[in-house]
Amino acid sequence: MEKLNKAEHQAKMELANRLFFRFYQCGNMLHKTGSRAVEAEGLTTQQWAVLGALSREEVKRGMRVGDLARYLMVSRQNLTELLGRMAGAGHLELLSDPEDRRSRLVTMTDSGRRVWQKQAIPKIHDYYDKVLADFSINDTTHALHYMLKILENMKRVDEEQA
Repeated sequence: MEKLNKAEHQAKMELANRLFFRFYQCGNMLHKTGSRAVEAEGLTTQQWAVLGALSREEVKRGMRVGDLARYLMVSRQNLTELLGRMAGAGHLELLSDPEDRRSRLVTMTDSGRRVWQKQAIPKIHDYYDKVLADFSINDTTHALHYMLKILENMKRVDEEQA
């Protein structure tokens, strides 16, 4: 870690404030504009994240609710509400986990998979194209790299706070 003098530290804190405020704004805009991109499918960005998580090959048999909450970095309580709405819409099933009857397993239904693959993904890709229109592959790689660094540091802070 670099050693900063008082003026440098102040400058870094001002930049950090601007950076984290922009993250806040980006999160809000992602929710607003991303939800608009998939609203015709009856989805929100939170539901898009759940379907995306469940569409991965390594979890095709489903995920435990707790594992999904950790993967998405959301509270179990908020996720449980969301999963209930999605199950009601026919996108998901919540089943008893055959390996642990106390846990529930979340799986995507055939209907949910159709909505995800045929309707949502093309619109999500179009959304990505628009948002990243002036980003090169290199720009996108660098942005992802720095976001992952920040996320890892946030996870470390979260663990220290727990």
